[in-house]
Amino acid sequence: MATARTANPTSVMGLNKPANGQLKGQPKPANLQSIPSAAAQQPAGPQKGSSIPQSSGGIKFGDDWKKCLQLPPKDTRMKTSDVTSTKGNEFEDYCLKRELLMGIFEMGWEKPSPVQEESIPIALSGRDILARAKNGTGKSGAYLIPLLERIDLKKDHIQAIVMVPTRELALQMSQISIQLSKHLGGVKVMATTGGTNLRDDIMRLDETVHVIIATPGRILDLVKKGVAKVDKTQMMVMDEADKLLSQDFVILIEEIISFLPKDRQILLYSATFPVSVQKFMAKHLKKPYEINLMEELTLKGITQYYAYVTERQKVHCLNTLFSRLQINQSIIFCNSTQRVELLAKKITQLGYSCFYIHAKMMQEYRNRVFHDFRNGLCRNLVCTDLFTRGIDIQAVNVVINFDFPKSAETYLHRIGRSGRFGHLGLAINLITSEDRFNLKGIEEQLVTDIKPIPSSIDKSLYVAEFHSVDPDDDGGDGEAKQKELGAA
Repeated sequence: MATARTANPTSVMGLNKPANGQLKGQPKPANLQSIPSAAAQQPAGPQKGSSIPQSSGGIKFGDDWKKCLQLPPKDTRMKTSDVTSTKGNEFEDYCLKRELLMGIFEMGWEKPSPVQEESIPIALSGRDILARAKNGTGKSGAYLIPLLERIDLKKDHIQAIVMVPTRELALQMSQISIQLSKHLGGVKVMATTGGTNLRDDIMRLDETVHVIIATPGRILDLVKKGVAKVDKTQMMVMDEADKLLSQDFVILIEEIISFLPKDRQILLYSATFPVSVQKFMAKHLKKPYEINLMEELTLKGITQYYAYVTERQKVHCLNTLFSRLQINQSIIFCNSTQRVELLAKKITQLGYSCFYIHAKMMQEYRNRVFHDFRNGLCRNLVCTDLFTRGIDIQAVNVVINFDFPKSAETYLHRIGRSGRFGHLGLAINLITSEDRFNLKGIEEQLVTDIKPIPSSIDKSLYVAEFHSVDPDDDGGDGEAKQKELGAA
């Protein structure tokens, strides 16, 4: 498998070698805001100097094991009701292994979100689930926590499969799984996707693997070759289920299921559920427990605007936005791979650091761009809809639709890249005369209000404000303030 590696920001390739998706404009500000997030790039294993034992054997009865945890900085930003309207449950309420709880808390996950409250106890019971919840509200934890809890280390076969539609999402989920399970004492997680060396995967599967996180084509290939034996797999999760059950993947998914045992558990998670999901549910799920937390479709923390422009004015408008907005990180969407590369070059010529990513790039470059952008080595990323599915980069506070999407579903997933886990975000749409009817249709379908962009945008709508915390709480200093990080 290709592995991502971190590049020094001062050595990012320039315009003469654009194929890797990393274009160098002006240097990145020295102090890009560090935001605690589930996606924080931490080593999978124990940190140097850690006093945490890697199994329960090092913790004696009566020890205060929580004091041994190496917690990330406490996130004191205000959160919206998308993640705070809970029943008041705690992760300890679900009778999880102590070692798994250690991983959960070290991820910075303090309390379960609404979708996690609904999903975790049902998934632990072994029942099929059909869960619909907004992007960025904790769906990954909703299935990874019960999945890892149910892994039996005494069994050396594949016990769970997580299916995802993109390679980047597979890498992200495998990293989160490794971090969550690092104290469990031997859970083996493997990511396998197309575009990587098949021989490496075959050699890896010759050893013990408990959890596979995969894209459909590659895992089906391994199953057909008899390398990935899934006849004893007890759980299959489908993240971004609507995409996995679209015409691109549904035949592959059906074939993969045919290799699973009849008593397997299937969990479906997504923000949107078209008719294809209903048909699949009726065919393959047994009395599924349905979770619907989508009374409204768009995230409450995202403010949406449109700017009415001609095609020729778009780059100038984007330049103006960069100079006036307080951008921590931004994702800019185009409708084609060709336009992605052209726009990335334009942004670089304007003097701004910029990466780009699309599906036609070599996997090695895609991995590197994804990893480096996620690590904060660049402020702006230009991409196609490859990046609309499940990618969790909590530092992103601005999404710009340079090209307006054709469907409400795509629009919903795009703007959901900001405002992650109840935080604030801004979505700006550049609208031409050809887009105006589509804009109105999307507003109606999503029952949302996309307003004309004002001359000045209130920073409190999309810039995180840090709030004081209990002085007796060790998690923060109570007076942290965000630095000015305007792109100008």
